[in-house]
Amino acid sequence: MYRSDTGTATDVLTSDGGIIAVRPVRPDDRPGLSALYRAGSPESLRLRFFAAPSGPSLDVEVDRLCRPQSTRHLAVLALDGDDVIGVAACDRTDDTGHQAEFAVFVADVHHGRGIATLLLEHLTALARQEGIRQLVGEVLPGNMAMLRVARDLDAHAWSRFDDGIVDVGFDVGTGEPSSAVDMRDRTAERASLSALLSPRSVAVVGAGHRAGGVGHETARALREYGFSGRLHVVNRSGRDVAGIAACRSVRRLPPPVDLLVVAVPAADVPGVLADGAAVGVRAAVVLSAGFAETGPDGRERQHELVELARRNGIRVVGPNCLGVVNTDPQVRLNASFAPAAPGAGGLAVAAQSGAVGIAVMEDARRSGHGVSSFVSLGNKADVSGNDLIAYWYDDPATRAVALYLESFGNPRKFARTVRALSRRKPVLAIKSGRSDSGRRAGASHTAAAAAPAATVDALFAQAGVVRPDGLGELMDAARMLTDQPLPTGPRLAVVGNAGGLNVLAADAAEAAGLTVPPLSAAVRDQVASVAGAAAGPDNPVDLGAGASPAAFAEAVATVAGSGEADMLLLVVIGTRANDAAGILAALGSVADRHPDLSVAVAAIGLPEPTFGLGRRKAPVYDLPEKAVRALAHASRYAEWRRQPLGGRADLPDIRTGPARALVESALAAGGGWQSYELTSQILAAYGISLEPAWPALSADQAVIAADRIGYPVVLKSADPDLVHKTDVQGVCLGLSNPDQVRRAYGTVCAAGRPGTGALVQRQRTEPVELVAGVTHDALFGSVVLLGLGGVQTDLLGDHALRLVPMTDLDAGRMWRSLRGAPLLTGYRGAEPVDTAALEDLLLRVGRLAEDFPAIAELDLNPVLAGPGGVVAVDAKLRLAPTGTEPDPTLRALRAA
Repeated sequence: MYRSDTGTATDVLTSDGGIIAVRPVRPDDRPGLSALYRAGSPESLRLRFFAAPSGPSLDVEVDRLCRPQSTRHLAVLALDGDDVIGVAACDRTDDTGHQAEFAVFVADVHHGRGIATLLLEHLTALARQEGIRQLVGEVLPGNMAMLRVARDLDAHAWSRFDDGIVDVGFDVGTGEPSSAVDMRDRTAERASLSALLSPRSVAVVGAGHRAGGVGHETARALREYGFSGRLHVVNRSGRDVAGIAACRSVRRLPPPVDLLVVAVPAADVPGVLADGAAVGVRAAVVLSAGFAETGPDGRERQHELVELARRNGIRVVGPNCLGVVNTDPQVRLNASFAPAAPGAGGLAVAAQSGAVGIAVMEDARRSGHGVSSFVSLGNKADVSGNDLIAYWYDDPATRAVALYLESFGNPRKFARTVRALSRRKPVLAIKSGRSDSGRRAGASHTAAAAAPAATVDALFAQAGVVRPDGLGELMDAARMLTDQPLPTGPRLAVVGNAGGLNVLAADAAEAAGLTVPPLSAAVRDQVASVAGAAAGPDNPVDLGAGASPAAFAEAVATVAGSGEADMLLLVVIGTRANDAAGILAALGSVADRHPDLSVAVAAIGLPEPTFGLGRRKAPVYDLPEKAVRALAHASRYAEWRRQPLGGRADLPDIRTGPARALVESALAAGGGWQSYELTSQILAAYGISLEPAWPALSADQAVIAADRIGYPVVLKSADPDLVHKTDVQGVCLGLSNPDQVRRAYGTVCAAGRPGTGALVQRQRTEPVELVAGVTHDALFGSVVLLGLGGVQTDLLGDHALRLVPMTDLDAGRMWRSLRGAPLLTGYRGAEPVDTAALEDLLLRVGRLAEDFPAIAELDLNPVLAGPGGVVAVDAKLRLAPTGTEPDPTLRALRAA
């Protein structure tokens, strides 16, 4: 976001889907602000100033607004193109107070577009940066619109009537967006993208007469797919293309034109969009290449293209993309040059790669499960996955979403919006760049563990996103998750006529985290009675290759109706001696009688490929492992949906003020790795327990400290820049007398810089060593880590990660997800660790990271955990300025 000391603008969406810019007021805004007020109606001016203002009094107000931004005065304005259409400002009532008085004014013709709310959201973000905690204002009782705006901003907004005036106030908050902010964002996004995905009229620009050209083929695709609205082409000759009426220029098109599909050379694209603005174009799909993918010059062309589109209220998909598809029978939009469009279905797809998009659509067409809409993001200059997630949230045709992502524009917003969507609909995602070449190594254990791939894994896990291993697995899982019931648990029953494949399916299920429990004696007996002597009636149930369709169906019906399985995998092998088609038909009837049971089929040896079983179209796969993996993804997603999201943890005795003073002082001194003493003070302010350490600048001082503490003791280097002390003999453990301390002192000090000395600590032993910490990423924000600790941290690699903000349930989920979790709960008779204390530590570390993004790295290693609590016995802290990072509370379009 912008800061109060700059004039940088942020593009935002209004509630009706329009695009405006919000930025701080500058001194040269006097003419625009003056015009704003002078165009105001008498009633609007009365509601703002409580009386009819004179010209001179308006000049005074404009001068007040144009004062330099400071800790006492903040002001932001809204621009529609070059016109000022709204302004909001706040002024501190005194130099040291945390309260400021606010006022808002919006041009009459723009009332009802949510502009006052947008201005106050941005003003609130600036106020939070300056330490203002509450905004208050005076409102006339008849100004119901302003009272509603205040309530929309904060559910806890207060109002008080006194002497004919209503005083209203609301807290600026903690910097975390509310559900109301997300709802407003979704409303604006849906309105903004309606012209893209549900246009009433489309024009293809650059559609020539030569078959095979991108423009020509896209125009043909639109016509052949049966687009329901008005369709035009634009080319130099003005001759019709494939029976579609043509114009020589975009400006000659009969307005309005909702969507332009652009297939002209890159240099000509800006002119096309400028012409499109003149005929009311609201969205553009730029198929043309030659932009950011080509290097610096192309990036500049792309930047200019987006700026032009934003000024004219046009949303852009691409450039360098395949196009968009909407299979809604009322729309029938195929604005792409993909080889074929799929039929209607429930899967929405967004892909940065056109090739990936073609593969997904082809699979959807071939298997018959279809898609609801498809967007090829291309260079993702404007419309991104975040925009589409907001759009698909309320799209009734979309029942699941598949994403192929090569980058994140705003991963913090992605995490928030995709988690909300995942609570309603399954979201599957592939993020490229998981290889070693895409990873970085940090200086601390925490930073090394929180490599980009691991951080993306954590983001997806928190948000409930299904992350398949590869494109084929994504398409398999999508078929299971789009229209089939979610599993009610992890129990899988395998029933088939192919013994070896049954066993492979069972092996794959357990490897994927599912269970294949034995069936009860009653169910086994019933299966044996209907399937004959050849049946292996336990789970997996082997009916033998000769099982008749009727026997197969009755055995499956027995297992399906037993209540002993949450999922059913049917394995069907076709031979010359059996009726595979008849078996599938019989099984389809059984599956249809159990619509709430998750069913998948593995069918091999069929004369013709089959993709759906019964009327419910339960997915049919060509290998049992594929079916099992799809069921496993569905089971894990269903388990995530069943879990509560959690809320903000109540953490008493946190002293943010003292911690802030320490952090700001350290940053002013240059930041970097901090001393143990300062690190201890910052952690103590957040209630994080750190073992005391006494500094020693000589061997004698070390012995004195050890005598005071009591033996045995630990001696370690005090050099704050020395991260991995054990690797360079910077730590000596179990020193039990003064002579050992003296001998160790020289060794320990030699590991660090001269003059930094050593630290002396009491030797502590607890059953379990852990590592906890934080690393900060400018895009992802802060990431909290927990893992098995000590010197084996990097070797074992048993870690759990969470992005902040953490909920009160995240800490428990972190330690339970470790492979070493049994060590914390009483492994082989050991006394259980105080996991409540561990969770409290993690939540406090998470809150510290949330409050102070300048914590670039925090490494608590080891953290000793036992029945009596947890304590960190070593800590490394690195501070670094964060610069300008996205404010998660602000609704903003991605930067041009």
